[in-house]
Amino acid sequence: MTQPSGPQPPQGVFGAPYDPARQGNPPPSPGAPPPGYGYPPQQPGPYAQPSPRQPGPYGGPQPGHGYPPQPPTVTAPPPGGSGGGGRFKGRTGKVIGAAIALLLLAGGGIWLATSGDGEREPVAGPDAVTTGPGGSSGDGKDEAVARPTADELNAGRKPGEAKVAWLAENGVDLPQYGEETHGPWFAGDVVAKGMYRKLTGYAVADGTEKWSLRLPTDLCASPTAPTADGKIVVAVEDNVSESEADCSVLQMIDLRTGTAGWKKTVDRSDMQDGLSHVAMSISGDTVTFGRDTASTAYRVSDGKELFGKREGVCQPFAFTGGARMIAAVSCQAEPADPDRQQIQEVDPVTGAPKWTYELKPGWTVAHVYSTGPLVVSVKQPEKWAVVVLNDDGTYRSQLASGEEDYGVRCGEESVATGSNLDGCAGVTADAERLYLSTLPVPGAKSLDNEVVAFDLDTGASLWRAPAPSGRLAFPLRMEGGKVLVHVEAAYRKQGETGTLEPSTGAYTTLLKHPASATDTEISLFQAKAAHQDGRTFLLPQRISADQDEEEKAATAVLVFGE
Repeated sequence: MTQPSGPQPPQGVFGAPYDPARQGNPPPSPGAPPPGYGYPPQQPGPYAQPSPRQPGPYGGPQPGHGYPPQPPTVTAPPPGGSGGGGRFKGRTGKVIGAAIALLLLAGGGIWLATSGDGEREPVAGPDAVTTGPGGSSGDGKDEAVARPTADELNAGRKPGEAKVAWLAENGVDLPQYGEETHGPWFAGDVVAKGMYRKLTGYAVADGTEKWSLRLPTDLCASPTAPTADGKIVVAVEDNVSESEADCSVLQMIDLRTGTAGWKKTVDRSDMQDGLSHVAMSISGDTVTFGRDTASTAYRVSDGKELFGKREGVCQPFAFTGGARMIAAVSCQAEPADPDRQQIQEVDPVTGAPKWTYELKPGWTVAHVYSTGPLVVSVKQPEKWAVVVLNDDGTYRSQLASGEEDYGVRCGEESVATGSNLDGCAGVTADAERLYLSTLPVPGAKSLDNEVVAFDLDTGASLWRAPAPSGRLAFPLRMEGGKVLVHVEAAYRKQGETGTLEPSTGAYTTLLKHPASATDTEISLFQAKAAHQDGRTFLLPQRISADQDEEEKAATAVLVFGE
């Protein structure tokens, strides 16, 4: 076997180098690490002494303008330098920890935080509700609920503000506790969403409903994005039972026309398989259906199975979509065994690994923040860390985060608790830097956060950009060489879409949402934002209301444009 170039990890720290010929039979866990590894004495991080908040680059409002052979083994060099700590909060997760410590993973050093302060109550403006204003008569009877139209919202628009291009009501009577939204997905001149037992396609320009597709059972999983030609494969439950339904039926849909294509059922008869969460992705013409004990991939165009369960213990349980298929792999032989996981890049047609990066026992893959460059979130119970890899899977850097609460939104705290491996908001990266959103400062009077940039080669923080006062800013992706940012609306403060200069953090407004639409905007629960061709699309993460009419009238899509 050819050994990777570069420094080799010392034995007993990271365990034996990974041998792909032994895949499915991981090496035994090493003994206790020698002094100096694992949990060293804490050192002050780069943000150990908080400084007073300084005015940030966000100026006053600006007028907006639209807006397989055997795979090679990969190990990492010995750790260098000490990193600070950071804490993480997913959408439904706990805020993780106060005590800061440094931990070394199997392939290199990374920073983390340990728990110590329990859960934090959610912070919201006075008018922030799941579905917005709506009514119940108090006697158990539904009342008609009127929502302002786009024309009514635009009537109060001020100079320099974008307009409400269109909005769409939910229109669906949901189960008692509401439902998650799926999408938005873009296909040509169509933007589509899914919820409960229905998919709907709208004209991007004006919101005209171009098609709707009823599903026989509940929509239970979906990829983050469709194929380049607008096809998607979603998962629905195999029956309508609330207690015995499995998320196991795949349905292909052409989002340009709303036409249903092939349909097939995945065998989930294994007990462990039936209990596991589903993670989906699309890469090229391949759709993956990942779960704890096995994963299956199909060709999107015709439904042909491309690859499935591997031989041996190590099994992929989630994949990223897009240009590179990155897999999270579990080598845990029995449920009671310690977690043993790997990160791999795989061929999207054959599923064969191109390289393997092995984590230290006990650490698991939470999410992939970026595939180019490759940035991966990993965790233990009440600990969180970030590792940056080169394109060939070798170790690149660790991040020095300081004492910080990071507010990345990934649907769930990790792929193991029900989200996809990709698709997180509040984080993006370019070739040189990683951009992370923080949570609001605890105890602060205003509800605002910061975006922090990190050097991917050194792990050092480069700059911090405070969000406009009283609001939260979330990086979405890179666009035109700049960091595209969604600024959430808050109580009496409208949202906006803007960019950050990668080298300095200087902020520029692209679309300043109209103040007249603020109440409608903040009614969207933890809105999912997408920016496409000068328009900003917002969907609530979830819709739930006490009464059917209120639920149906809830805003499901809100679009801003020039």
